[in-house]
Amino acid sequence: MSYLCVALGGALGSVLRYFLSVVIPKSSGIAAGFPWPTFVVNVLGCLCIGIFSGLFLKCGSLSPNLKLFLVTGFCGGFTTFSTFANENLALLQSGKIGMFAVYALASFVLGVAACAAGLYLMGLNR
Repeated sequence: MSYLCVALGGALGSVLRYFLSVVIPKSSGIAAGFPWPTFVVNVLGCLCIGIFSGLFLKCGSLSPNLKLFLVTGFCGGFTTFSTFANENLALLQSGKIGMFAVYALASFVLGVAACAAGLYLMGLNR
């Protein structure tokens, strides 16, 4: 049952990630080449995992399968570290050192902040 929960959550997260990559506009002008879809998805995924983690910390009686579905499956399928790493490499290879630095640093800082915000929204201050 646990594998099914992870698989279903992962499928849902992956489909939502793909949908957002289609509807979030690509950058143009001064921000041409900035990978907005992956950036937005990863920050949203950090917020979700903070909220879900907070939920399970507050409500210890929730099903372990629900945690596998939401945290391992959905968040794992929704966020994408491999795409993030590949986009950073592409920015470096194309000589966009400044954009690489902004993308990598902003992703890290906002990702951690979003995760903390999720815990805070659940009433937890760890």
